[in-house]
Amino acid sequence: MKLGIVKETRPGERRVAASPPVVAKWVKGGWQVAVERGAGLEADYPDAQYEAAGATVVDETTAWTADIVLKVRPPDLAEVDKLRTGGTLISLLYPAQNAELLAKLAAKKLTVLGMDQVPRISRAQKMDALSSMQNIAGYRAVIEAANRFGSFFTGQFTAAGKVPPGKVLIIGAGVAGLAALGAAKGLGAIVRAFDVRAAAEEQVKSLGGEFLTVSIKESGEGQGGYAKEMSKAFIDAEYALFREQAKEVDVVITTALIPGKPAPKLWLKDMVELMKPGSVVVDLAAEQGGNCEYTKPGEVNVVNGVSIIGYTDLPSRMAHVASEFYGMNLWHLLDEMGGHANYKVDHENDAVRPALVLENGETRWPPPPPKK
Repeated sequence: MKLGIVKETRPGERRVAASPPVVAKWVKGGWQVAVERGAGLEADYPDAQYEAAGATVVDETTAWTADIVLKVRPPDLAEVDKLRTGGTLISLLYPAQNAELLAKLAAKKLTVLGMDQVPRISRAQKMDALSSMQNIAGYRAVIEAANRFGSFFTGQFTAAGKVPPGKVLIIGAGVAGLAALGAAKGLGAIVRAFDVRAAAEEQVKSLGGEFLTVSIKESGEGQGGYAKEMSKAFIDAEYALFREQAKEVDVVITTALIPGKPAPKLWLKDMVELMKPGSVVVDLAAEQGGNCEYTKPGEVNVVNGVSIIGYTDLPSRMAHVASEFYGMNLWHLLDEMGGHANYKVDHENDAVRPALVLENGETRWPPPPPKK
């Protein structure tokens, strides 16, 4: 069977579905790998590295008609026409937001697995592309904030005077939030974090952060490690806490998402207006509408001297390592499906079945509930 790695065409997307070291692992495992010419250039992986790894560098048509096409972003509608009828596509897919795309993929009798649908269970951690990308996004959020912030993150004592350390508030201590916490602490900042899930407190403290709480006790644990929607009383208490923090902190990084719904509005306009000029907000939920009311997806919006960063391409800004991580997630998925020798779509495999969106054109999403 042949794997096809195609070039990403979305404007600004620099990632590629796998790096040459991952391709070498597939070739060693018996797969034939065809890489579209130039697919890895934006991620600093030239064609020669893929050829050295054992892949064949091919034209667009050959890559798109492989048995299994590997991609990062969902294909656009025109790209579906390039896929071989009855073939397989593995990519990020976001089926809840892409009904028209799913219908067109189904019409070509395709089998499609969504990397964003991999379940958050222990067995599937090595295949969890969303966590891989959130880890990178959290780190990069701190780099973007530090670049925009006009002072040090770490405190300074110099002959010219004393500079206090920067104060960073992280809202949402999941994968992205914890990665941001670690990066900000590494730069010397004072870091505070808030999360509605009680389980996050230990993780925040273990990384040297201060965990903020409100007086109302309410569990925020949702399905799959995500947070659930909270009561109005809890949200009001949360807002009161954030307004107090807004007066003190220099950088706010928001990461809150609720699966299948727009991002909750947590950093309101009046909170931005309480912040000091020169402060920075990085909204990692920008692509889902944003946690900050002033966020403009894909842009930096400056309000009263406060920069609200709404970039939606943070993993792509670290395309080299993001492609390595994503490729390893794909490698583990194909390995979990039996590798080259025993490849199959196993409905009894609880790490793979939730990722199956279409099978020979038949809808398999949403998946059945997990077995008890």
